[in-house]
Amino acid sequence: MSTTPQPETVIAAPLAGSTRVAAIDCGTNSIRLLIADVNAGTGTVVDHVRLMEVVRLGQGVDKTGRLADDALARTLEATARYAQLCAQYGVERIRFVATSATRDAENRQDFVDGVRNAIGVEPEVVSGDEEAALSFTGAVSALGDGHRGPYLVVDLGGGSTELVLGTQSPAAAYSMDVGCVRMTERHLLSDPPTQEEINAAAADINAAIDEAARIVPIERTATLVGLAGSITTVTAHVKKLREYDRDQINGASTTLVDAQVACNDLLHRNRAERAALGFMHPGRVDVIGAGALVWSTVMARVQAAVAQAGGKLTTTITSEHDILDGIALSLG
Repeated sequence: MSTTPQPETVIAAPLAGSTRVAAIDCGTNSIRLLIADVNAGTGTVVDHVRLMEVVRLGQGVDKTGRLADDALARTLEATARYAQLCAQYGVERIRFVATSATRDAENRQDFVDGVRNAIGVEPEVVSGDEEAALSFTGAVSALGDGHRGPYLVVDLGGGSTELVLGTQSPAAAYSMDVGCVRMTERHLLSDPPTQEEINAAAADINAAIDEAARIVPIERTATLVGLAGSITTVTAHVKKLREYDRDQINGASTTLVDAQVACNDLLHRNRAERAALGFMHPGRVDVIGAGALVWSTVMARVQAAVAQAGGKLTTTITSEHDILDGIALSLG
């Protein structure tokens, strides 16, 4: 993952035929930046900077309906740092996309005004459907050969989880109001969570999948693709990584059995045990149990639906390419 360049760093001009863009994804748990050269003709994205900070913008939103002052301050501080990087790299176009937390907040105008002042562009508080489409585009753009469609892309965030089915483009999508932060704050309050808390969270997740399955024919899934921090962290656990390694995680194929075992282990660990894992980002320690539960439930439901339709699904693919790549491609 790229870091802020040192003063002596020489930053090259954009690649021939490309536009240097900045994509910013501001979610419930984290804010992320991608600075890249995008070639609209070839659809290629060449990274220069890819950063993530856990700012927990959505802390308490599920309960209060408002963005907390300290969470907003953390997010705007990160945005100002990203603005400096954009200037340093000579970015020509910036798109700032905000997702679940800001969709739900009654004081989102404070967020909009703060972002505009910090980085000079209006943040787009996108719908769940648009978030899903951007995630699908980003994931599929880098999936490579050897995986057949239809793909079910699962983007598991802090406040929402998007299910998107398609091959060349999204054919059906649904945004569920379940995510690692929302389920932690709503249900998984103990450390480690009690079975009663887990059952209540699972009931919420299954109810959301019931609604999603009315819109998205998950039984048609040929390739299951998982995106975002909870899923990449589960994959790191499957692979028993000593530290987080994006290159080992991106494109990794894991069996559903192994992924379920890893999810169950993360869910039942206490926070100190999670924090001791070398690949665990400190900002995910308290919410990874809920993220693992969401991912575990989605995998089980999709596998069962495919089997009931006469098919077979035994593996999942993890992608480090996601909504950030989709936002960048939209600017090319």
